[in-house]
Amino acid sequence: MKSGTSIGELIAFILYFAIVLGMGVYFFVRGRKDTGEKSFFLGGRKMGGLVAALSAGASDMSAWVLMGLPGSIYLAGMGQVWISVGLLIGTILAWILVAPKLRRYSMLAEDSITIPQYLTKRFKSSSSTLQVICAIIFVIVYCIYGASSISACGSLLLTLFGLDPRIGMAIATAIIIVYVFLGGFNAVCWTDFFQGLLMLAALMVTPIVALAMLGASGAVAPGTIPENYYNFLSSGKFDWISISTILTGLGWGLGYFGMPHIIIRYISIKSEKEMKKSRWIGITWTALILVMASVVGIVGRKYLGDSMTGSKNLVFVQMARTVFPIFLGGVIISAIIAASMSTADSQLLAASSAFASDVYKTSIKKNASDKNVMWVGRGVVIVISVLAFGIAMLGSGDAPLVPAFSTIMSLVSAAWGAFGAAFGPVILLSLYWRRLNYKGAVAGIVTGFVVDILWMILFNFEYYDMTSVVFNTNLYEIIPGFLAGAVAAIIVSLCTKAPGKEVVSIFDRFKGLRSLEESDLAE
Repeated sequence: MKSGTSIGELIAFILYFAIVLGMGVYFFVRGRKDTGEKSFFLGGRKMGGLVAALSAGASDMSAWVLMGLPGSIYLAGMGQVWISVGLLIGTILAWILVAPKLRRYSMLAEDSITIPQYLTKRFKSSSSTLQVICAIIFVIVYCIYGASSISACGSLLLTLFGLDPRIGMAIATAIIIVYVFLGGFNAVCWTDFFQGLLMLAALMVTPIVALAMLGASGAVAPGTIPENYYNFLSSGKFDWISISTILTGLGWGLGYFGMPHIIIRYISIKSEKEMKKSRWIGITWTALILVMASVVGIVGRKYLGDSMTGSKNLVFVQMARTVFPIFLGGVIISAIIAASMSTADSQLLAASSAFASDVYKTSIKKNASDKNVMWVGRGVVIVISVLAFGIAMLGSGDAPLVPAFSTIMSLVSAAWGAFGAAFGPVILLSLYWRRLNYKGAVAGIVTGFVVDILWMILFNFEYYDMTSVVFNTNLYEIIPGFLAGAVAAIIVSLCTKAPGKEVVSIFDRFKGLRSLEESDLAE
């Protein structure tokens, strides 16, 4: 064990992992008789508002909110908070503009249980092209996204316990596989629920205690405050660096309209009443998380001084270890593992459901039973986990084999941008534009994805760096990708045949709805 690591911290981590695994076993035993894919991949549309809201939030906020964001603000100041602003705006708009409508439309679209299913059945199409394209994007991007969470776990275990990061990543991967494999959507949502509570408690309590200790001692840690530290313009003036930083930060909010593992939570909510509850809980939770993560960075500068400038991503860890008793500090630090795993588990399930329901059942074995599809999905969980682990391994060590995979933020940024650009415009248009057709949806997804990736490679790739949450000299690729996807979907829809009468009729019925329950569909 690494020098400075306590037995209390180790015990806290072991207890946390035991609880997570216990949840997977519990939901496996409870759900053995319910073998349907709807139950495994969507929880049977029976999620309560509180669980769905915190699960959506926890699956969104990966390790960057406890490591990258506080560290960047600690080092560079308030000019780094624009991602928080963009994410908060995106969260609010997604819960208001997308969540209730997507839940209703997915029910009208033959009770769709995945995003690719919804986008196909919304147009009454017999083609599996869109589902296959979506599944391919899911698997590719979630392997990269999952690698970021696995890598974060390895880095943290190295820092705290001196554990070889490869061993730490292997442990995290194995635990995630076990409880997703056993419990499916229910296990993922309930573990995310408790992880969300832990993350919020950790961020709320740590800076408050640190401020109290500063006030009691009357001393501020030695160090100098950088110029423009409290200026919301990163360069201190209104130039391109500040403008691009603001646009990039706000652009992150676009991701919420197309992030499959987040918006699938909207579909899972059991009733309109629970949806309203979930909306306000979700917005409030996200706002508190983002505000307090920023506060950790500012307080950390006063509490720790310049001592963490070389390892700024560990500001939250260092504060928690010094302001709390040993065991409690270990529990608080477990919130970082919670942030990583709560994102990874949701990603794995979304990717496995896309392949099992949208590729295997539509193109490989069309008469597959629900039980068969569920087991294929479990197999895909293992495959994607192993691939994500492999990507994380390629970027690990002092001399990574693939430098582009070496930072958590580069992986998160790439995945977030790809999903937001590919699916965000099409999801919004599918809910608000009557003229959108199947070919337009396909064109929008492909164009948004391709433009996002090309922009990243050509303009942003060399700037991806874990020492920075934003890219001060470039525009985040999600913005041009999102715009290109929207334009492509609109142009192709207008240049091709309009949707059929049945599709238009369902859309008109959907637009006239103010609420919809499953019981209404049986009438």
